[in-house]
Formats: sequence, C-alpha cells, structure tokens
Amino acid sequence: MKHVYLSLGLAFWLALSAGPVMAEKADRARPMNVEADALRYDELKQTTVFTGKVVVTKGSIVIRGARIDVRQDPEGYQHGVVTAEPGKLAFYRQKREGLDEFIEGEAESIEYDGKLDRVKFIKRAELRRFRGGSLSDEMAGSLITYDSANDVFSVDGGPASPATGGRVRAVLTPKSAASAPAAASSAPAALRPSTTLDGGRK
Repeated sequence: MKHVYLSLGLAFWLALSAGPVMAEKADRARPMNVEADALRYDELKQTTVFTGKVVVTKGSIVIRGARIDVRQDPEGYQHGVVTAEPGKLAFYRQKREGLDEFIEGEAESIEYDGKLDRVKFIKRAELRRFRGGSLSDEMAGSLITYDSANDVFSVDGGPASPATGGRVRAVLTPKSAASAPAAASSAPAALRPSTTLDGGRK
C-alpha cells in the first residue's frame, strides 16, 4: 500500500501563517445532538446506536449517515462510528479554530475520536477544505486520517480500484491564490470614453 503524510504546516496547508491551527477547540465540550428514526441506548456499556437518516451536530461539527454508534468512555469523551447507506457516503464537517475555514469529508465509514480529536474516513474517502465558502483543497484515497491535535493528515491510496487506481489524488491551492486580494499593480487600467469619433486625441 502507498502511504502519503501531509503536514498542515508544509505540503497540504501551503502558505499558512505561523503557529498551529486546529479544529474548533470548543467542539470538544459541546453536547452531541442527534436526530434519527430510532435509537437504542445501553446505560451499562454507555453506548447508543442511532439508525435511519442520522444527523449529528456537536458545536461546529455536522455528521450524517445511515447509522451511528456512539460510545462514551469513563473520562466523558465521545467516540462514534458512522456508516453510510449502501452505495452512498457518510458525511463529516468541522470548522477550523480561529479561521473562516471548514474541513469536510465523505467515506463509506467515518470514525470520530473525541479524546484524540481525530477523524478517520474509511473506503472511498474524500476530504475537502473550504476557505470562506470556496473550495480550496481536496484529496481522495482509501483511508484518510485527520489528526487535528497534531495538525496532520495521512492519506493511504489502498488497493487498486476503478475509482482511485490505488493512488492518492490531491489538489492543493496556495492560500495567496485562493484568498489574497489582487495587488494594486496588477489591477487592470480603468477605461475612459473616447473624446472623438475616431478615438484619437483632440
């Protein structure tokens, strides 16, 4: 299998300002709100299974899938496994700390670890970054791990398939090209109406 490791401060997050920039920190402490067709709760095991068009919100986090298994550990952290409907992809979205940016991903299965601030996108995985509502970067592979605590993504191409050919695919946009305003010197000259019929000088 081919493995590619992309540091947010190096290859993937090109031209970011200095210092770590992670997922929204406040999300950890927010309550998990869930909508579903049905649920089964086991108090002894501290597990809950939601089924049927499940939608989860937790702070800036939005998760959608056909089934979500949620477990709470003894320290109070929540862990979840999201499963998509057959032939479809589960969905995950989260804001990045201190920026008008969102990470958005899809896969057949998504694993969320609230303690480690880590999300795994498993099978037909896709990950995208949006800056101010505009698509900036995207990648695809068999397995994508978003480790926001350490500011690192890892992408595994996995076995060859018609969709990926067993290779990682990525499109990375420099921050300056995606969001910086154009320099004054590169602005087009203002057009002025002609003062004569043939466009010559008076």
